[in-house]
Amino acid sequence: MRSGPCFAVLSAMLGSLLAVHPALAQATPQDAVPPQKGLATKAIEAAKSAASAAGDILTRVPCLPAKGLKEVAGSLPRVARRIAADEPVTIVAFGSSTTVGFGTSSPAYTYPNRLADQLRRKFPTSDITIINRGMGGQDAPEMLKRFDVAVLAADPDLVIWQLGTNTVVKGNASDIAATAILLEDGIARLQARGIDVVLIDPQFVPAVAAKTENASRMVKLLGDVAKLKNVSVFPRFEVMRQWHEDEKMPFDKFVIGDGLHMNDWGYACFAQLLGDTIIKSVGQVKAGVNIPSNVMTYRPM
Repeated sequence: MRSGPCFAVLSAMLGSLLAVHPALAQATPQDAVPPQKGLATKAIEAAKSAASAAGDILTRVPCLPAKGLKEVAGSLPRVARRIAADEPVTIVAFGSSTTVGFGTSSPAYTYPNRLADQLRRKFPTSDITIINRGMGGQDAPEMLKRFDVAVLAADPDLVIWQLGTNTVVKGNASDIAATAILLEDGIARLQARGIDVVLIDPQFVPAVAAKTENASRMVKLLGDVAKLKNVSVFPRFEVMRQWHEDEKMPFDKFVIGDGLHMNDWGYACFAQLLGDTIIKSVGQVKAGVNIPSNVMTYRPM
């Protein structure tokens, strides 16, 4: 039998502990083993992990400047001046499935939502609203039919108009030519209200690149209309072409398996470039630069 002062002290301490926590007296080795996670819990944790990974995707795969890409004409005087003055700004993202965000892992990672987050971080005192008016499968003819309700009714300061891809993929040359007339009409209606405009040309992806002649015609057409109407055009086709051909980035790094839509990284980088355009224009306004309506710059890939 053990005795002595040390044993007595330890026994007293143990007795006090069990008195305060009686459950400890009933504990067994099995109680120390954490319960196994169910399938639902594992699925939720996997989804959270994927969302976290997509959220910081540009940290893990940087959106780096490309070489030799020229700056593009155009500016955003209305939205820039309103942000600079801390006035509310409404932006409508108008377009088809890449505006909707088909291919993203979460609605939070569409380009309009990414763009909104970027602008709000940069201009925390501004009330910035971006309304997503994308509808999959559409192009200029279908878009013009919903133009009043989807765009004008929102009374936006800026319209980011993405179009042309579906017409290129369908391959009807007459539809490509007709796009110019419809686009000019839509831009004229926006300009009559003093609304800034940015056109977004088709994405450079396998499904579009396979239609080389149609893609080239559409990109040129949108550029010509932008010059004619004195509005901005963001050269998404050329930016993404550089990702693949100049930077040697495989398509599967920025395009999903359908060969048509971007993945989380593609949308994130595109949104960042577009946001840089607006941020630079605002900076010029704050610096007192009088921005002509045909000068827009963006940080090239």
